[in-house]
Amino acid sequence: MLEEYLRDWRPRPVVEHDSLAPEQSSALANALETSAPVDVLPPLWHWVHFLSWPPHSELGPDGHPLAGDFLPPVPDRRRMFAGGRITITEPLRLGVPAERTTELGGVTVKQGRSGEMAFVTEHREIHQDGRLRITEEVDYAYRSGESDTKNPTRLPPTDFPASDAAWQRRFAGDPTRLFRFSALTANTHRIHYDEPYCREVEAYPGLVVHGPLLVLLMTELAREHGGISEVSYRLRRPVFSGDPVLVCGDEDGAMSVRSDQVAAEASVTFTEPR
Repeated sequence: MLEEYLRDWRPRPVVEHDSLAPEQSSALANALETSAPVDVLPPLWHWVHFLSWPPHSELGPDGHPLAGDFLPPVPDRRRMFAGGRITITEPLRLGVPAERTTELGGVTVKQGRSGEMAFVTEHREIHQDGRLRITEEVDYAYRSGESDTKNPTRLPPTDFPASDAAWQRRFAGDPTRLFRFSALTANTHRIHYDEPYCREVEAYPGLVVHGPLLVLLMTELAREHGGISEVSYRLRRPVFSGDPVLVCGDEDGAMSVRSDQVAAEASVTFTEPR
């Protein structure tokens, strides 16, 4: 049925501009507890730029905008961040105006455990000083209405998992950090800050840690060991506030976030051979 709603959907490309002012990056650095960039943006830090803040009256019951350039026209739309790929030809420079062009990269309807899912890919290119700096594809999964499968009662993990990965970092997403990341990325989805909504409407056991935050945790760990030119990532299952997870990686660029199961994974290409 989702294919019927999407058959004639052809959104036009959208061009946006951003000054890449350093304040956003400084705020993200504080949220991640790392050093603020001085000249160039680290990989994926452009996610706190090119932000959209629609009027409050244009938000839906879940906190997401009711309409948008690349929001598919399906009824009772529910959205999830699924994965993506990025190539960094040149890093973006702070304080230098940049232009981002976004167009529809593709639409696929698949049958999942909870029913039909529409996977929408946004293709983005970011130029600065007239040169292509970043090529990016971001995948979102959408379902229509309530899921046929409710999340079962879950025993939360009580400790960090063991791993023999060469690179490791522990993380537990508390509500305050989730709130700060929502604000930094203009993400008004209620699953990240409204616990009663999470439990009663989305049937989650608690606040959901942002998928982009999990991806950033992986790339930040990798960045400590070299420059990054490409990243491919996938979100496999949600992580909830307070869950003790381990961010892992090694020299071949295989990164993951895991508790008792793998929640997210990424493949990182370094600018120089390891």
